[in-house]
Amino acid sequence: MASRARVRAPELVGKGGWLNTGGEELSLLDLRGKIVVLDFWTFCCINCLHVLDELRELEEAHRDTLVIVGVHSPKFVHEAEHQAVVDAVARYEVEHPVLDDPELATWKQYAVRAWPTLVVIDPEGYVVAQHAGEGHAHAIGALVAELEAEHEAKGTLRRGDGPYVAPEPVAGALKFPGKAVRLPGGGFLVADSGHHSLVEFAEDGETVVRRIGSGERGFTDGKAEDARFSEPQGLALVEGAGAGRPYDVVVADTVNHALRGVNLATGEVSTLAGTGRQWWQNSATSGPAREVDLSSPWDVAWFDGRVWIAMAGTHQLWSYDPDTDTVQVEAGTTNEGLVDGPAAEAWFAQPSGLAVAADGRRLWVADSETSAVRWVDPGTHEVHTAVGTGLFDFGHRDGAADQALLQHPLGVTVLPDGSVAVADTYNHALRRFDPQTGQVSTLATDLREPSGATVAADGDRAAEIVVIESARHRLTRLRLPEEAVRVEAAAHRTQRPATEVAPGTLTLDVVFTPPTGQKLDETYGPATRLLVSSTPPELISAGAGADTGLRRELTLDPEVTEGVLHVSAMAASCDADPAIEFPTCHVHQQDWGVPVRVTGAGTARLALVLAGMDEDE
Repeated sequence: MASRARVRAPELVGKGGWLNTGGEELSLLDLRGKIVVLDFWTFCCINCLHVLDELRELEEAHRDTLVIVGVHSPKFVHEAEHQAVVDAVARYEVEHPVLDDPELATWKQYAVRAWPTLVVIDPEGYVVAQHAGEGHAHAIGALVAELEAEHEAKGTLRRGDGPYVAPEPVAGALKFPGKAVRLPGGGFLVADSGHHSLVEFAEDGETVVRRIGSGERGFTDGKAEDARFSEPQGLALVEGAGAGRPYDVVVADTVNHALRGVNLATGEVSTLAGTGRQWWQNSATSGPAREVDLSSPWDVAWFDGRVWIAMAGTHQLWSYDPDTDTVQVEAGTTNEGLVDGPAAEAWFAQPSGLAVAADGRRLWVADSETSAVRWVDPGTHEVHTAVGTGLFDFGHRDGAADQALLQHPLGVTVLPDGSVAVADTYNHALRRFDPQTGQVSTLATDLREPSGATVAADGDRAAEIVVIESARHRLTRLRLPEEAVRVEAAAHRTQRPATEVAPGTLTLDVVFTPPTGQKLDETYGPATRLLVSSTPPELISAGAGADTGLRRELTLDPEVTEGVLHVSAMAASCDADPAIEFPTCHVHQQDWGVPVRVTGAGTARLALVLAGMDEDE
């Protein structure tokens, strides 16, 4: 058995209390004898949602020895609301205890620097490993098996049921619905994300006409009553249906990492794109649609002769061409942030909503993590920002677009006058951006996590809009006001403790230890990648950019006293045993945004743990 660093795990403390425990408070003493994995997450974060899905199989396989504890650590102000955390736990079917830590108390005790971060605690209460980002389920599974054997032999392993208590189920026709489209014959088709299905409603938005999908999570094509989805979100009507295409609607089947097609006449469901596997760095970015991996497609729109995809999981826009049955990247580099310019160089951050301008000359994008509204010009193939400044600034402020603030918007809808309605999700509001005047206003408040909207109808009802109130599990019809709603302006920045760093040279160390039985395999090229940048860019005077080593010497500009270091790391590990003919490989990756303050008393070394333990601390 390999020796490990042993650090006593700090206690679990959170002002919001515990969820999924039947009202009981938990402590590490209560969990003694169990292997514990702390999952530091926040519900806005797509990488955190990926990790929730990665952990499901591990959780089931070791249910009598392993307890996963979600530690919810908010980024946005809305995520610090207790009811929002309750809703998120139900929305994403989290089946383990969750500590609501709105003030980041436990986050600070464990020196966490990124969402998601996983910390493994052994049955005696010691931290034995830390992992940041995605792709670590295999490594943690191997470690859990080691810990089971070690502590079974020592007599310190306690088998039996864990402390999870299931909450009461949500009743109603809808459960955390995502997006909706108005159907050509009237009525609406809604992505019923929490019920893993689609629901067709009559014109009143309340009467259920039919359901497409069995309601069970899965990935199955076929008849309406047999097909299975997994948290579907975006929907788009496609041109050319009935003329050789056996589907009328394209569905972003988010957790299946796929696009599905639905024939409205028959209810038949088919798979158009995706393999069911999540895209990872170095995977194909174009090719036959059902042979290329996708990553959490969140919305779809028919634009420029193709189905465009808001690929939230890779911070990109992709497209699906039904004529050639292929997919390809259209915009974005996979780096997370807000950078305009040529599509191939632009940065997005969880694009989650799409809408096409009436004249077809713009594709509007709700870029949720930058709290921004962006747009793509099909003529120049360039990306522009209409509202928003970056990853760390958000709020509710109307006025000129360059000063206006949103909070994690998930949807955009083009209104009859050409302006754009924004589902400003974490502000519980419907906002409006007018590209003619450059002004942002508020159309409605007191919505509950609106995730999208659709114009009610043409003609007499063109001034009405149907909003998907996701956390109220319903469609809400609103008449567009002639005047904006007045709201008190609020501006926020992400509240995380800044790391004090020394001026001059800063050594950046990304710590990565391959899982047991694996090694870095550079047979076909470098197995690691490191990309470093900063906000403001002037913070780093030397050392920014991409390279393969996981250690980097950065020179900080002494004139810039604070900012954010953006660090993106990837490492690939493969089976080390040369006797294995076809070794299994795993990709581990994470993006950090580390607030820093430059001070003479600061550290000259910044360690970010991708996997393992930092032995130098």
